[in-house]
Amino acid sequence: MRTEPRNIGIKVNLPKKKSEDKHDPFYNNLGIRGRIFTGRVISIKSAKTAKVEFERIFPIKKYERYEKRRTRLLVHNPDSLVAEVGEIVRFAECRPISKTKNFVIIERLGK
Repeated sequence: MRTEPRNIGIKVNLPKKKSEDKHDPFYNNLGIRGRIFTGRVISIKSAKTAKVEFERIFPIKKYERYEKRRTRLLVHNPDSLVAEVGEIVRFAECRPISKTKNFVIIERLGK
């Protein structure tokens, strides 16, 4: 295990809390790749998992207008960050952690 957080290649505030989590991108070898999103944590009922929701704008070609749609994803909540319900977080794509988790929280942005 690392004693200092490693640089994950993305400009984020590094966590101050140490972690023994094997799926922590800062204190272990979980690589970050692909897309990065920002959303609000709506549930943390599962262990080390957060349900995050974010809105996106979807075009409707027929009416030449846009509509808001929301996406809910299961995201790994590492021990070094531990996001709470209602917080806004930045999360990034990584390798599959489980059947439904392909993202990990990389930064807490506040309430």
